[in-house]
Amino acid sequence: MSLIHYLQQVNNAWRNKNGRLLSDLLSLRHHHAKNPNLQTLDNTVYDYIDDHNADLVAAHLKCIFWLSKGDLCEAMSEHNTVMQNFIKALQYYKEENWLLPVLNSLCIDLRILAGQVDAYSSPNDSSAHKTNSTIKPREALEKAADVMMTCFRICSSDNRSSEYETKRWGMLPIVNQLFKLYFRTNRLHLMKPLIRAIDSSPLKDKFDLSQQITYRYYVGRKAMFDSEYALANENLTFAFVRCHKACTRNKRMILIYLVPLRIFLGYLPTKTALEKYDLLQLWEVSQAVRHGDAKKLSEAIETHQEFFIKNGIYLILERLRIVTYRNLFKKVYLLEKQPVVPLQDLLAALRLVDREDTTLEEANCILANLIHQGKIKGYISHSHQKVVLSKLDAFPKLSTLS
Repeated sequence: MSLIHYLQQVNNAWRNKNGRLLSDLLSLRHHHAKNPNLQTLDNTVYDYIDDHNADLVAAHLKCIFWLSKGDLCEAMSEHNTVMQNFIKALQYYKEENWLLPVLNSLCIDLRILAGQVDAYSSPNDSSAHKTNSTIKPREALEKAADVMMTCFRICSSDNRSSEYETKRWGMLPIVNQLFKLYFRTNRLHLMKPLIRAIDSSPLKDKFDLSQQITYRYYVGRKAMFDSEYALANENLTFAFVRCHKACTRNKRMILIYLVPLRIFLGYLPTKTALEKYDLLQLWEVSQAVRHGDAKKLSEAIETHQEFFIKNGIYLILERLRIVTYRNLFKKVYLLEKQPVVPLQDLLAALRLVDREDTTLEEANCILANLIHQGKIKGYISHSHQKVVLSKLDAFPKLSTLS
């Protein structure tokens, strides 16, 4: 495709209000971005594109040119110009939403490009170009988030149009891109107002299912971070069940968080399911929790520590330790066959499957935490060195506690 042919296609798409075609023609992920005929700083664009769109298209072509030269900073600068001009166009069509596919595509490109700039300018990257020395860590990502928030406000404030033509349909795709940026920059607190806006929207259950799945996935992950396990389970389960069976990579991403969460709630995975999604790292963890073996849990976490830290589930796996102790004490209780259990018996069990030098004070502390969290019903009698357990449901189901 020649430059002139490309420009004619862009102009026709604008005039015909063909948002889907235009989103391809302005996307950095479309095959035209690799076309050497378009990798130019030529001003020919102003001869073929209508005046009010010419600056936007010119900036897009310059972005392609700088990407071909490997200059991510210049490319990012030009793409920011694309976004500024597009925001003007979005506001120009006050009661129309045909530009929403373009908005979604440009926001995805913005996030990806900002991520590349951030990685390229990282102080840990010895290959970083000298021109990037002025870029601070996370600066590109934070600026990208600010631009997306401007787009989000335009969409969310569109109350005049009918449901069919409202720009509010663009809210969720932008929110999902913002969530990805917030997780990368560790600014999860900024998700709260966006979650509130989506949950209160009358379009909440009418958005595209793929966007709903992405939204629920990130809301579930945030809920895990906030220790809201029931909410996390609800959202991650929604995402997994409705994710298409052919999207095994996406299902695996969801299970990385859903499996530890379900273990925490008392539901253990099958080995077959973990094998199917290549997550056998969690099998040893689940078996250690099931048998109340704290030593094996530590070994399993240490063995796959890099994988767990990389995926951000190390913390919740450490929290499984208290569930492991709960299961161990339940085994002791079942062996005793009575509601009054000597603390020395619990201590002996701890020394057997955890540390041989565990003290009675440590055993008391673990037991007190379990009682405080409601994982065990009963009380400790220090004068008799015994724990008195409830005769009715001494070990309630973990799923009922969250």
